[in-house]
Amino acid sequence: MRTRWITGLVALPILIYIISWGQGWILSSVVAAVAVLALSELFRMLYAATHRMTRLLFTSWGYVVGVWIVLSAASGSSFGAWAGVFLEVLCVGAIALNRFSEDPDVVDAVVKHVCAVIYIPLSLSSLVWIHTAVDGVIWIYFLLAVVFAGDIGALYVGTYRGRNKLCPTISPKKTIEGALGGIASNLVVGLPIATFGIPKLTFLQAVVVVLCLGVASQIGDLFESVIKRTYGIKDSGAILPGHGGMLDRIDALLFAAPVGWILKTMWG
Repeated sequence: MRTRWITGLVALPILIYIISWGQGWILSSVVAAVAVLALSELFRMLYAATHRMTRLLFTSWGYVVGVWIVLSAASGSSFGAWAGVFLEVLCVGAIALNRFSEDPDVVDAVVKHVCAVIYIPLSLSSLVWIHTAVDGVIWIYFLLAVVFAGDIGALYVGTYRGRNKLCPTISPKKTIEGALGGIASNLVVGLPIATFGIPKLTFLQAVVVVLCLGVASQIGDLFESVIKRTYGIKDSGAILPGHGGMLDRIDALLFAAPVGWILKTMWG
């Protein structure tokens, strides 16, 4: 726990600088780097038993298209990112045609690849779209504060007050009390920021946004746990002391960021 807090406090001023003073390309470049690191951890799981050449082709292309999708979001338009997704499907289809004679299981690799690109780079592009929009900086702080508060609240309430298991077959340590503590933390932290920092939101809208972000982040956390349990690992990596891998750190954000972008587009 101590290492976890030290890592977070060291990263905090860097994060604040990137959000507040980094231009669109700076933020998108950092997000692209995060996407590549998370993809590398996910591909290591998904392709552990895949034919070596198939694995090399798919992972290499995944990094290229992942960077393309995130960087294209810096323009503020979603066109480049969605064009990247179409290009992704086209190219992995072409790779499958080339590899099928030597690797009959290549279709399984294709499905995993397309899902991985949507799951990580496309989801993270939502952060760039939010950041480039009107009032984008405060929305980014709002989104991150809600997600991180929920994570901390769920951790501490679950650790000290957790009694009833939430999803024991997926994540044995997570409890119903922890999940409720996370939602309460979402509201305690998120509502004041929305009330004073985002005047376009009514109080009811702010409550809906915070709850949607909180629920989405918990689903994202559990979804990554499903992936790790499927492949029999505890952490996706070890790049962040106290947190595990990059994917372990952003799992909640991968589900919350698109929800935040949708709600900001509707109401913000």
